[in-house]
Amino acid sequence: VSNAPRGRILMTADEIVEQLKPLGTDAYKRVLRNHGVQEPVFGVKIEDLKKIQKRVKKDYRLALDLYDTGIYDAMYLAGLIADDLKMTKTDLRHWVKKANCGLLSAYTVPWVAAASRYGRELALEWIESRKESVAVCGWATLSGLVAVKDDAELDLAELKRLLQRVKRTIHQQPNHVRYVMNGFVIAVGSYVRALTDLALQTATKIGPVTVDMGG
Repeated sequence: VSNAPRGRILMTADEIVEQLKPLGTDAYKRVLRNHGVQEPVFGVKIEDLKKIQKRVKKDYRLALDLYDTGIYDAMYLAGLIADDLKMTKTDLRHWVKKANCGLLSAYTVPWVAAASRYGRELALEWIESRKESVAVCGWATLSGLVAVKDDAELDLAELKRLLQRVKRTIHQQPNHVRYVMNGFVIAVGSYVRALTDLALQTATKIGPVTVDMGG
Protein backbone atom coordinates (compact mmCIF):
# COMPACT_ATOMS: atom_id res chain seq x y z
CA VAL A 1 0.00 0.00 0.00
CA SER A 2 1.40 3.42 -0.91
CA ASN A 3 0.28 7.00 -0.68
CA ALA A 4 -0.90 8.51 -3.96
CA PRO A 5 -1.25 12.18 -4.83
CA ARG A 6 -3.96 14.11 -2.96
CA GLY A 7 -4.00 11.50 -0.20
CA ARG A 8 -5.50 8.73 -2.31
CA ILE A 9 -4.50 5.22 -1.25
CA LEU A 10 -3.30 2.89 -3.98
CA MET A 11 -4.29 -0.74 -3.42
CA THR A 12 -4.77 -3.84 -5.52
CA ALA A 13 -8.03 -5.74 -5.87
CA ASP A 14 -6.51 -8.71 -4.05
CA GLU A 15 -5.52 -6.51 -1.12
CA ILE A 16 -9.01 -5.06 -0.87
CA VAL A 17 -10.63 -8.49 -1.05
CA GLU A 18 -8.47 -9.56 1.90
CA GLN A 19 -9.72 -6.51 3.81
CA LEU A 20 -13.33 -7.30 2.94
CA LYS A 21 -13.33 -10.89 4.14
CA PRO A 22 -13.27 -10.21 7.92
CA LEU A 23 -15.80 -7.39 7.57
CA GLY A 24 -18.56 -9.74 6.43
CA THR A 25 -21.24 -10.98 8.84
CA ASP A 26 -23.49 -14.00 8.53
CA ALA A 27 -26.56 -11.93 9.41
CA TYR A 28 -26.03 -9.39 6.62
CA LYS A 29 -25.06 -12.13 4.21
CA ARG A 30 -28.47 -13.75 4.85
CA VAL A 31 -30.15 -10.42 4.08
CA LEU A 32 -28.26 -10.16 0.79
CA ARG A 33 -29.00 -13.76 -0.13
CA ASN A 34 -32.71 -13.13 0.51
CA HIS A 35 -32.45 -10.27 -2.02
CA GLY A 36 -31.09 -12.59 -4.68
CA VAL A 37 -27.34 -12.06 -4.22
CA GLN A 38 -25.40 -15.10 -5.34
CA GLU A 39 -22.22 -16.63 -3.94
CA PRO A 40 -19.48 -15.65 -3.52
CA VAL A 41 -20.52 -12.97 -1.04
CA PHE A 42 -18.97 -12.01 2.31
CA GLY A 43 -21.85 -9.96 3.72
CA VAL A 44 -20.09 -6.60 4.13
CA LYS A 45 -22.38 -3.73 5.09
CA ILE A 46 -22.53 -0.70 2.79
CA GLU A 47 -21.26 1.57 5.58
CA ASP A 48 -18.05 -0.49 5.72
CA LEU A 49 -17.69 -0.46 1.93
CA LYS A 50 -18.01 3.34 2.00
CA LYS A 51 -15.11 3.57 4.46
CA ILE A 52 -12.91 1.87 1.86
CA GLN A 53 -14.40 4.09 -0.85
CA LYS A 54 -13.39 7.16 1.17
CA ARG A 55 -9.78 5.96 1.30
CA VAL A 56 -9.53 4.83 -2.32
CA LYS A 57 -11.68 7.57 -3.92
CA LYS A 58 -12.05 7.16 -7.72
CA ASP A 59 -9.94 4.49 -9.39
CA TYR A 60 -10.88 3.32 -12.88
CA ARG A 61 -8.53 0.33 -13.13
CA LEU A 62 -9.14 -0.88 -9.59
CA ALA A 63 -12.91 -0.73 -10.12
CA LEU A 64 -12.60 -2.96 -13.17
CA ASP A 65 -10.42 -5.42 -11.29
CA LEU A 66 -12.74 -5.55 -8.28
CA TYR A 67 -15.78 -6.13 -10.47
CA ASP A 68 -14.03 -8.99 -12.23
CA THR A 69 -13.47 -10.85 -8.93
CA GLY A 70 -17.11 -11.95 -9.13
CA ILE A 71 -17.43 -11.38 -5.36
CA TYR A 72 -20.61 -9.41 -4.71
CA ASP A 73 -19.14 -7.11 -2.05
CA ALA A 74 -16.18 -6.25 -4.30
CA MET A 75 -18.48 -5.71 -7.28
CA TYR A 76 -20.66 -3.31 -5.30
CA LEU A 77 -17.55 -1.46 -4.12
CA ALA A 78 -16.39 -1.26 -7.74
CA GLY A 79 -19.49 0.77 -8.54
CA LEU A 80 -18.71 3.17 -5.70
CA ILE A 81 -15.14 3.88 -6.81
CA ALA A 82 -15.60 3.67 -10.60
CA ASP A 83 -14.40 6.68 -12.56
CA ASP A 84 -17.62 7.08 -14.53
CA LEU A 85 -16.21 9.30 -17.27
CA LYS A 86 -13.41 6.83 -18.02
CA MET A 87 -15.78 3.89 -18.43
CA THR A 88 -15.98 2.73 -22.04
CA LYS A 89 -18.93 1.13 -23.79
CA THR A 90 -17.01 -2.14 -23.69
CA ASP A 91 -16.54 -1.81 -19.92
CA LEU A 92 -20.21 -1.09 -19.31
CA ARG A 93 -21.44 -3.87 -21.57
CA HIS A 94 -19.11 -6.25 -19.74
CA TRP A 95 -20.45 -5.09 -16.38
CA VAL A 96 -24.09 -5.53 -17.35
CA LYS A 97 -23.36 -8.98 -18.74
CA LYS A 98 -21.56 -10.01 -15.55
CA ALA A 99 -24.20 -8.59 -13.16
CA ASN A 100 -25.65 -11.73 -11.57
CA CYS A 101 -28.24 -10.28 -9.19
CA GLY A 102 -30.82 -7.53 -9.04
CA LEU A 103 -28.80 -5.31 -6.71
CA LEU A 104 -26.05 -5.08 -9.33
CA SER A 105 -28.23 -4.83 -12.43
CA ALA A 106 -30.74 -2.39 -10.92
CA TYR A 107 -28.37 -0.22 -8.90
CA THR A 108 -24.59 -0.61 -9.24
CA VAL A 109 -24.32 -0.78 -13.03
CA PRO A 110 -27.01 1.86 -13.75
CA TRP A 111 -25.38 4.33 -11.31
CA VAL A 112 -22.14 4.13 -13.23
CA ALA A 113 -23.73 3.97 -16.68
CA ALA A 114 -25.95 7.01 -16.08
CA ALA A 115 -22.96 9.12 -15.11
CA SER A 116 -20.85 7.89 -18.04
CA ARG A 117 -20.66 9.31 -21.55
CA TYR A 118 -22.75 6.45 -22.91
CA GLY A 119 -25.69 6.22 -20.51
CA ARG A 120 -28.50 7.10 -22.92
CA GLU A 121 -27.10 5.07 -25.82
CA LEU A 122 -26.59 1.95 -23.75
CA ALA A 123 -29.87 2.30 -21.83
CA LEU A 124 -31.81 2.34 -25.11
CA GLU A 125 -29.81 -0.69 -26.26
CA TRP A 126 -30.35 -2.62 -23.03
CA ILE A 127 -34.12 -2.13 -22.76
CA GLU A 128 -34.45 -4.06 -26.02
CA SER A 129 -32.75 -7.13 -24.51
CA ARG A 130 -34.72 -10.32 -23.92
CA LYS A 131 -32.50 -11.04 -20.93
CA GLU A 132 -34.29 -9.79 -17.82
CA SER A 133 -31.21 -8.52 -15.97
CA VAL A 134 -30.04 -6.50 -18.99
CA ALA A 135 -33.46 -4.94 -19.57
CA VAL A 136 -33.58 -4.10 -15.84
CA CYS A 137 -30.27 -2.29 -16.15
CA GLY A 138 -31.55 -0.34 -19.16
CA TRP A 139 -34.68 1.00 -17.47
CA ALA A 140 -32.79 1.72 -14.24
CA THR A 141 -30.17 3.64 -16.22
CA LEU A 142 -32.92 5.73 -17.83
CA SER A 143 -34.21 6.53 -14.34
CA GLY A 144 -30.70 7.56 -13.33
CA LEU A 145 -30.34 9.80 -16.36
CA VAL A 146 -33.48 11.81 -15.64
CA ALA A 147 -32.30 12.18 -12.05
CA VAL A 148 -28.79 13.47 -12.78
CA LYS A 149 -29.26 15.47 -15.97
CA ASP A 150 -30.73 18.93 -16.25
CA ASP A 151 -34.11 18.93 -17.97
CA ALA A 152 -32.63 20.96 -20.84
CA GLU A 153 -30.28 18.05 -21.62
CA LEU A 154 -33.10 15.53 -21.92
CA ASP A 155 -35.01 14.54 -25.03
CA LEU A 156 -38.57 15.13 -23.80
CA ALA A 157 -40.16 13.62 -26.90
CA GLU A 158 -38.17 10.44 -26.36
CA LEU A 159 -39.18 10.30 -22.70
CA LYS A 160 -42.83 10.69 -23.70
CA ARG A 161 -42.48 7.73 -26.06
CA LEU A 162 -40.89 5.69 -23.30
CA LEU A 163 -43.73 6.53 -20.91
CA GLN A 164 -46.18 5.35 -23.56
CA ARG A 165 -44.18 2.15 -23.97
CA VAL A 166 -44.27 1.52 -20.23
CA LYS A 167 -48.03 2.10 -20.11
CA ARG A 168 -48.56 -0.26 -23.03
CA THR A 169 -46.25 -3.11 -22.01
CA ILE A 170 -45.44 -3.07 -18.28
CA HIS A 171 -47.89 -5.76 -17.23
CA GLN A 172 -46.49 -8.19 -19.81
CA GLN A 173 -42.87 -7.78 -18.69
CA PRO A 174 -40.80 -10.10 -16.48
CA ASN A 175 -40.96 -9.54 -12.73
CA HIS A 176 -37.98 -7.25 -12.13
CA VAL A 177 -38.48 -5.37 -15.40
CA ARG A 178 -41.94 -4.36 -14.12
CA TYR A 179 -40.29 -3.05 -10.97
CA VAL A 180 -37.79 -0.79 -12.76
CA MET A 181 -40.30 0.32 -15.39
CA ASN A 182 -42.52 1.48 -12.54
CA GLY A 183 -39.48 3.23 -11.06
CA PHE A 184 -38.89 4.97 -14.38
CA VAL A 185 -42.39 6.46 -14.33
CA ILE A 186 -41.78 7.68 -10.77
CA ALA A 187 -38.39 9.13 -11.74
CA VAL A 188 -39.78 11.05 -14.71
CA GLY A 189 -42.61 12.39 -12.60
CA SER A 190 -40.24 13.42 -9.84
CA TYR A 191 -37.35 14.92 -11.81
CA VAL A 192 -38.69 16.21 -15.14
CA ARG A 193 -40.91 19.19 -14.42
CA ALA A 194 -42.45 19.35 -17.91
CA LEU A 195 -43.49 15.69 -17.75
CA THR A 196 -44.77 15.44 -14.17
CA ASP A 197 -48.44 15.58 -15.18
CA LEU A 198 -47.96 13.06 -17.99
CA ALA A 199 -46.13 10.69 -15.63
CA LEU A 200 -48.99 10.93 -13.13
CA GLN A 201 -51.53 10.25 -15.88
CA THR A 202 -49.43 7.29 -17.05
CA ALA A 203 -49.28 5.86 -13.53
CA THR A 204 -53.04 6.18 -13.14
CA LYS A 205 -53.65 4.31 -16.40
CA ILE A 206 -51.13 1.61 -15.49
CA GLY A 207 -52.79 0.97 -12.13
CA PRO A 208 -51.29 -1.32 -9.47
CA VAL A 209 -48.05 -3.07 -10.43
CA THR A 210 -47.46 -6.42 -8.76
CA VAL A 211 -43.85 -7.50 -8.22
CA ASP A 212 -42.53 -10.51 -6.31
CA MET A 213 -39.59 -9.10 -4.31
CA GLY A 214 -38.60 -12.52 -2.95
CA GLY A 215 -38.53 -13.40 0.74
